[in-house]
Amino acid sequence: MTEQDFISKTSSKHIESGSVTWDSPSNIALVKYWGKKENQIPANPSISFTLSGCKTTTTVSFSKKESYQEYAFDVFLDGDLKESFKPKIETFFNRINNYLPFLKNYYFKIDTVNTFPHSSGIASSASGMSALALCLMSIEKMLNPDITEEYFNKKSSFLARLGSGSACRSIEGDLVVWGLHNKIKDSSDLFGIKYPYKVHENFKNYQDAILLVDKGEKQVSSSVGHGLMHNHPFAEQRFEQAHHNLSSLIDVLKVGDLEAFINIVESEALTLHAMMMTSMPYFILMKPNTLEIINKIWAFRKETGSKICFTLDAGANVHVLYPEVECEQVVEFIKNELVAHCQNGQYICDQIGFGAKKIV
Repeated sequence: MTEQDFISKTSSKHIESGSVTWDSPSNIALVKYWGKKENQIPANPSISFTLSGCKTTTTVSFSKKESYQEYAFDVFLDGDLKESFKPKIETFFNRINNYLPFLKNYYFKIDTVNTFPHSSGIASSASGMSALALCLMSIEKMLNPDITEEYFNKKSSFLARLGSGSACRSIEGDLVVWGLHNKIKDSSDLFGIKYPYKVHENFKNYQDAILLVDKGEKQVSSSVGHGLMHNHPFAEQRFEQAHHNLSSLIDVLKVGDLEAFINIVESEALTLHAMMMTSMPYFILMKPNTLEIINKIWAFRKETGSKICFTLDAGANVHVLYPEVECEQVVEFIKNELVAHCQNGQYICDQIGFGAKKIV
């Protein structure tokens, strides 16, 4: 599909007002995307686990307005009006206006709630922007009822990408690929797709404990970080590495090779942060406790033979990934050894999920 396929047809249907609610999860990339081209196109493909418990619930209430010259909306987080969110939403509306021409016809009240701390490194932009995109697509479906489920999901992912790149991986689950890759059928830079190949039982119900090392605002935003890849001395090698790792992961997921999975996932996490440390200007988002946790995970794996591993997003928090059969053992390890390195002892136990859900 091309961008032209997502331009809406004119609707003869008129709706004065309404409301829609969606739950949309966060996701954690196994092969990372870092660096993007114009219009939120990724510089390399990525693949992610969709999460279950870490999600955003967004309700969009809309009512017809008289003037169609400008956007009209308010954003609420946990019931509080957030004027600081408006510039980002306006930028998003400007990017998607060609694809949803009704945006200036209505006043929108956007109510959003997260199950996790905002700016905690659990990709709130992914769950938040995907939930908003899904709500807006539901409004389009009210105006154009013939829209199919397949088109709905693809266009929702396409729109979410224009709000936050990783948001396009939160529409479906449990594994989602975003970015053109020559070995993955129907992969696209424009939207995420459900991983189309066999996945071994070893990876079913995979667990993700998110250790909240630092719940504060990141010192460098992901958008700025992505931009620093444009002149990065190691950018091309990194993009080649991501393609290679994703190719390797196809066989790993098929045969259930947990050792190879660990090697790819941890290497990807550390490479992501290596790109940050070697950009200009350079920056470090890990904290001392991030490194303490990583070293303890390595020691625990060596001592016990566990298949536990870690990954990181562009922040200090650590995602601890492990097979479901190791739940009891790993949770004990987290409580006894890792909680001490979390801010206020906080962590979230989550697992693979299966995408967004319409609530109302």
